[in-house]
Amino acid sequence: MCPISVALVDDHPLMLAGLTEILRKQPTFSVAATGSSADDILDIGLRLAPDVFIVDLMMPGNIFDVIAKLVEKIRTKILVFTAMTGSDYAVRALNAGASGYVLKGSSAQELLQAIATVHRGDMFITPAFACKVIEELKIASLKKMTGTEVKLSIREGQIIRMLLRGFTNRQIAADLQIGEKTVKNYMTILMQKLNARNRLEVLLAAQKLEGGTDPIQRH
Repeated sequence: MCPISVALVDDHPLMLAGLTEILRKQPTFSVAATGSSADDILDIGLRLAPDVFIVDLMMPGNIFDVIAKLVEKIRTKILVFTAMTGSDYAVRALNAGASGYVLKGSSAQELLQAIATVHRGDMFITPAFACKVIEELKIASLKKMTGTEVKLSIREGQIIRMLLRGFTNRQIAADLQIGEKTVKNYMTILMQKLNARNRLEVLLAAQKLEGGTDPIQRH
């Protein structure tokens, strides 16, 4: 099995060196490239297409625009690794296309877990910070879902209920006896139907719908 290729972009040389050293000691990861600005993210992504990017937010350039551009152009996962603890920063990053948000100060093991999690298609947020982010996303989701009627197929309804029970894409695929790629396709459809930009917004919209505040029509 090929190691997960990771690109590291941070404008603090010591932090960049430390992250590089941690990853190089792990046989399941390889360091594809390093950079120090938002422009480096786009350049590295288009040249090397690493599996996962680890990026800081506070760097030269518009990091949010770059994240949005990159995920549109190539199949890569963006994991934000930052000291910014404002939930608004996390929401902006996730809405731009990031798959994870880890606070600096987290353990090396948590960071490695986050990389593996986003690589397999799931979302990761530092647990101690997740409640603030979820609340912020919930407010935005409720505003978007007001007065909306959503029609879900039987299969989509099954997936929604599994999401509410905390199932990952892999677990959903195994339980329904379908391919993991098929589950991802359903997630894309659900994001469109629920007007959601990411997995967390799908979950929040599903919680609201299942709670009975908006009608769900299944066919």
